[in-house]
Amino acid sequence: MKALIQRVCSGRVEVDGKTIASIGKGMVILVGIGHQDTITQVQAIADKVVNLRIFEDGAGKMNLSILDTCGDILLVSQFTLYADTHKGRRPAFTEAAAPEMAKTLVDDFSQELITRGVTTQTGEFGAHMVVNIVNDGPVTILLEQ
Repeated sequence: MKALIQRVCSGRVEVDGKTIASIGKGMVILVGIGHQDTITQVQAIADKVVNLRIFEDGAGKMNLSILDTCGDILLVSQFTLYADTHKGRRPAFTEAAAPEMAKTLVDDFSQELITRGVTTQTGEFGAHMVVNIVNDGPVTILLEQ
């Protein structure tokens, strides 16, 4: 499982020209599910995400978590995080999970974040999405489990 976390001022997802999810200050997380991933990886990454201290405190140090700041999460499934570009010029996605499995684990990830106390919105699995991200910092962190 791969989660590309971006600290944001705002984030929004549009499908067919309509906004389906929108957040202010918080995180946009692009998540990729591998074919060997399980709920164990989902739970471990969820724990890491909600406790990751990437928000600034009063002294300007990254000492606060999303729980501390009451920020929101916008979660977007992105199988292209599993792109293999070692050969040729066209990426291969052989390590990405099948869509049915990936959707289940992305839904589980969203629920795990909500259970841990973070308001979470999602994109639309399998849809062509336009994702607007206003990165804050910029701060971008890749978690792999």
